[in-house]
Formats: sequence, C-alpha cells, structure tokens
Amino acid sequence: MKYDYDVIIIGSGPAGFSCAMQSTKFDKKVLIVESNDANLGGTWVNKGTVPSKALRAAAKLIQSYHYQFGDEKGRKPYERFRMEDIMDYKRPILESKNKKIKDDIIKNEVDTARGWGKIVDKNTVEVFTNIDNKETYTAEYILISTGSRPSSPKNVNIDQTKVLDYSSILDLTHIPRRLVIVGSGIISFEYATIFAALGTRVTILSDLDEILPFLDSEIKTSVFKSIRKKNIQIFNNTTIENISSNDLRTCDEVLFRTKTDDRLQVVETDHVLYIGGKIPNTDNLGLDELGVKRDAEGYIEVNDQYQTNIPNIFAAGDVIGYPALASASFLQGRLSSCEMFGNKVVAEMSDTSMPYGIYSIPEISGIGLTEQQAQDLDIDVTVGRAYFENLTRADLNHEIEGILKLVFRTDNLKLLGVHIFGEHASDMIHLGQSIMAHNGSIKYFIERVLNYPTYTEAYKIAAFNGLNRVHKAGVKYKKILDKS
Repeated sequence: MKYDYDVIIIGSGPAGFSCAMQSTKFDKKVLIVESNDANLGGTWVNKGTVPSKALRAAAKLIQSYHYQFGDEKGRKPYERFRMEDIMDYKRPILESKNKKIKDDIIKNEVDTARGWGKIVDKNTVEVFTNIDNKETYTAEYILISTGSRPSSPKNVNIDQTKVLDYSSILDLTHIPRRLVIVGSGIISFEYATIFAALGTRVTILSDLDEILPFLDSEIKTSVFKSIRKKNIQIFNNTTIENISSNDLRTCDEVLFRTKTDDRLQVVETDHVLYIGGKIPNTDNLGLDELGVKRDAEGYIEVNDQYQTNIPNIFAAGDVIGYPALASASFLQGRLSSCEMFGNKVVAEMSDTSMPYGIYSIPEISGIGLTEQQAQDLDIDVTVGRAYFENLTRADLNHEIEGILKLVFRTDNLKLLGVHIFGEHASDMIHLGQSIMAHNGSIKYFIERVLNYPTYTEAYKIAAFNGLNRVHKAGVKYKKILDKS
C-alpha cells in the first residue's frame, strides 16, 4: 500500500525533532504535526529547557560580576538590574533557536502541518488545523511525541499574576525581592538558586521528606551547605493552607503546615512560583479508540525499541514518562527512527549509564553508583575527592564552591561513579561517562595530560586522592599503578 509519508510525527519537541532528522538521513518522507501555530520545538525551546537556561545564564553573569567586584554601594542585583534587561538577554537566544529548528526542517525537506493531530487508525492521522480545517494524512509509521504539561494543583489557584507557573515566571517584569517556590523537584531547586543569584530571598515549600534525595550524600552535604549561604530556606513535609494578599504589608502571604509539628506558619512574599508534577499530553489523540496501552498515570507504554502495543506506532519523550529529560528524548527519537527503518541500534539508557544534570547555580551532575549504593551492593570501593577551592581555574573565576567525587573499585580501580557539585558540572560529567562506558579505571586521569588551568583538572586531583587512600589502606603504591 502506498502512503503519503513514511512517518508522521505528532509533536516537534526533542524526540519528534530528532526522529525527523534521523528519518531524512534514511531518505524517508516525513511529516511533523505541531499544534503551536507560532513556533516549533515544543516546551523544550519555547517554555522549558532553553528559556529557563537562558535566564540562568543571565543570573549567573550577574552573580559572577558581584563575585568579582562586589555590590555597588551596597545595592543588591534586584536593585540594580531590571527583569526587562534579563528578558532581553533571553529573547535573541529563543529567536535564534527557533530559526535553527525551522532552517533544519526546511533544509532536510520535512513537511509540517500546523494543528491538532488525532490518530484515526494505525496508518492515518487527521489534523484539525488552526483555521478549523480537517486534513488527513497516511504513513507507514507514526511517532507520538506530544510531551507533557504541568498538572493542576488542587489547593492553589495559579492566576499567573500572584501565583505563577514555570511559563509565566519567565515573563516577570521585575526581579522579586522575595519568592516562595512550592515544589520538591529539580526545577524548583534550579529556580531557587537562579533567583537567589539575583539577590532574591527564596523559600522552598516541599511536600516531600527531602529535596534531591538521589544525590550522593557527600555531594548533598556540600549542596545544602551552599544554599544556606544564599538566602534560600527550605521547609520539607509541608502542606499549603492558603495564599492571600496582605494589603497592609503590601505582600502576599503563604500559610502552610509541616507534618512534623502540624504548626501553622506564614511566610511573606512578592510572588509564589508553583511547580508541581506533570501529566502526559495524550488527550484527544485517539489512543483509547485505537487501543494504545497506557499506564495508570496516563503515560504511553512502550518496549525497548519505543514501540507501543501497535507495532507501527511508536512513542518517545515525556509522553512515555521517566526519565523525561530533553537529553534522553533526543536519543529516544533517533532510536525510534532507526527501529522503524531497519537500522537497529543498541544504545545504553540504564540508570547507571545515563548522566543527570541539575542546572542550579552552581550546577550538580552525576552518573553511576553513589558511594552508598556501591556499599549496599557489597562492592569494595574507595573514593577520591577534589575540592574546587584547590583548582587554579576556580580561583581565577572566583568560583571556588564545589567538589568532584570519584567512586571506584578498590581492587582494580575501575570507575563506577562520578558526582560533581560546582561550576560546569554538567559538562565535566561526560569525561567520567566516557571512561565508564569503556570500563576504564581512574588510571586514565593519572596517565593523561589534562589542560591546565581547567575545571576538568579536578579528575586528576581526585584520582590521586583516591590512590592515596588505597595506599594508606595497605596496598603498595607501585603495585597499584602496575596493575593491568
């Protein structure tokens, strides 16, 4: 049977975009269906990853200036800089990224249909356009990459003025002096440090026992020691009672309780940022009629090749749930295309081989086993540490806050985990990732020349630190280095 396209992709975020680009390399005819009539790229480019990281970059520049030269006449950043200036920093970045996506789609001859896509059978998609027309397209394969959206809170009214979400926070016209963030995840933590860098006094109200529970314990200690210096206050196990305006004190008030003492408390703020959970964008796609399986939370179920229970219909990105990272979604989209068109690729996507990056100020990143996880598995490990305060590059940049920690087997020095808190952590992690992917040991860092001065030099310092620990445990130094 002849179809209009080889593959129809619903959604142009990281998974959809990468699937489209890979499919064109196989000389396949591709259609992207996108509901946003203004921009391609989905939340990735327009409301999430790119704009929030642009805001972070601007805040980081301002903080770096203050680290180097101090406050001007005692004025904090929020007194010296306007949010409009920071948004001007963000605007050309978004425009450039949107243009790049459009150029890539045009250059690779990918067709686009603007409107809401609905799958009516396993090879047919109806597109309800933004001018109320209905267009029908057919394809051998279909990829669902419609992403996710914030879930609506039960007891908080997000009015986008007093109470903001991750989208409207990027449209503020001023830098708030005080900000309450309701949320317990990575995004909450990132925004807390971004606004703290601008001089904002931040309070996080988390409904969980702790923030960032997956971190290596030593990294977590360094992180929370840092945020205590940054006007960031955290309350765990909280429930929000009420958010109201206090006209007399010209502020908003957030009333909350903690589970530990059930005591009603209040915090004053200029704005509230609510960051809750997410739900998949699977409504009105025709999945129930088609029989596409979803889990209890609505995420589409797929196999290791990102196929749904209907073999020619694939799904990738946030719409399938964990890990819900742009970095993972790019790879998932590409692998989907490879599977569709007979170019099977085996990619490592396990928890221990996939790095995470938290774009706080400073950054946090890690891969592999933590020290505690290795011990729980009865693996005899040693750790090596490098503190950023001992790095010349950190001294030059006045950014001495941070630690790099290596976790490796004591017997053969094989690298099992890398955990970093500090500037450029999300970039630095990939050196450790490469060594681990090739079953390498910490001897790599000792035996190679690493540029000086760099932050990456921390790997060499940490490796020597770890070797010294093995030596002190009774193994002769020469014997350690002679091991194959």
